[in-house]
Amino acid sequence: MIALWIVLGVVVLVALVGTVVGLRRRRPTPPDPPSTTVPAPPARAGPAPPATRSPATRGPPAPSPPSPPGRPPVPPARPATEALPGSDALRVPEQVPGPPEPEEPPTFRERLGKARGLLAGVVGTIRERGTLAEDTWDELEVALLRADVGVATTEALLEDLRRRVRARELAAGPDLVEALRMDLVGLLAVDGSGDGAASTDGAASTGVSSAQGTSAQGTSAQGTASGDGRGLRFDEEPGVTNVWLFVGVNGVGKTTTVGKVARQQVLGGRSVLLAAGDTFRAAAGEQLETWAARAEVDVVRGAEGGDPSSIVFDAVQRASSRGNALVLADTAGRLHTKVNLVEELKKIRRVADRPPGRVTEVLLVLDATTGQNALQQARQFTEAVAVTGLVLTKLDGSAKGGIVIAVQRELGIPVKLVGLGEGPDDLVPFDPEAFVDALLG
Repeated sequence: MIALWIVLGVVVLVALVGTVVGLRRRRPTPPDPPSTTVPAPPARAGPAPPATRSPATRGPPAPSPPSPPGRPPVPPARPATEALPGSDALRVPEQVPGPPEPEEPPTFRERLGKARGLLAGVVGTIRERGTLAEDTWDELEVALLRADVGVATTEALLEDLRRRVRARELAAGPDLVEALRMDLVGLLAVDGSGDGAASTDGAASTGVSSAQGTSAQGTSAQGTASGDGRGLRFDEEPGVTNVWLFVGVNGVGKTTTVGKVARQQVLGGRSVLLAAGDTFRAAAGEQLETWAARAEVDVVRGAEGGDPSSIVFDAVQRASSRGNALVLADTAGRLHTKVNLVEELKKIRRVADRPPGRVTEVLLVLDATTGQNALQQARQFTEAVAVTGLVLTKLDGSAKGGIVIAVQRELGIPVKLVGLGEGPDDLVPFDPEAFVDALLG
């Protein structure tokens, strides 16, 4: 009986063991974890990068070839790719783009659509007339005033044209339009001495003035004084650091103009340093630094609210020690009172003129869209500093393009640069003939 129970126990034990083994064999195998891959970098234009070794098999770099005698040793070439830590994936370093190529400068006819709209219609009607009617003068006067040519300039122009009609020098509409064009070009003439003074004779007081010498041919934004007196002046004397001061009220585009002129000078081959002298306007220094980075030039800054003249002085000294040929200095456009602003600008001018610095340009920046307000601003600034040239910004967005004529005629200061857009290459030398042709249509 005991033996029977022993046999039954062994059978039950064997059956249990067999069941457990079968269950283990039928257990499902867990799936493999998903694999992760590093996507390959996008293909880049240009030659394919050199083949690289796996980190596990990378050996010592190949020795650099010996440099030719008389030349500095060639540094070893940096690998085009590098391995990420703990991975076989390769990371392609970002390529830093170089300075953009200069674009084709805009033309006056392309960008002066708003200003042309006030004059072109009237001028076109007069041009089609065979004979001159009395209402011709009223139409022309209204058009010139709406274009902000100015009351005094308009009256002088019309009086000269009336005199010539009475003298039978002009008989038909096309003759009158051509005489008006020549008179406007003559009003924009400068004396050609290169000293920045505009002609004070005026076309309207001497009849149809010759446009000789007023074309911008030969005028360069690079800064060599041209024969027509409209180029930016640059002193080539050894040991002299040229300083161009930019003045004007806040909001006219003064800091942007500094940046665009810096770009022009760099593209022309000059070594430029910027001075952030507008320490009273928030973010003026940061804005100038942005333009400095675009032009790949350095900028001298100070503390916000600091002394602008000391910053300009430091910039001149640094430029002299580093061999920079030109310092472009931004200045404050608004202080607590007008007296403070005037005194600050006078002080900056005195400091910048100390050797080795020499102030060769004081450029007054005006917003063309403000019309006669720009003329009033120009009067105030010319009382503070000896302005040598005018920069009219936003001319493409203004219907009051005649302010160019009014400012130059009343102040005797030549317009040297005009802004025809927001692009970095849209600040161009002023061409009187192209301007008048675009204005009259």
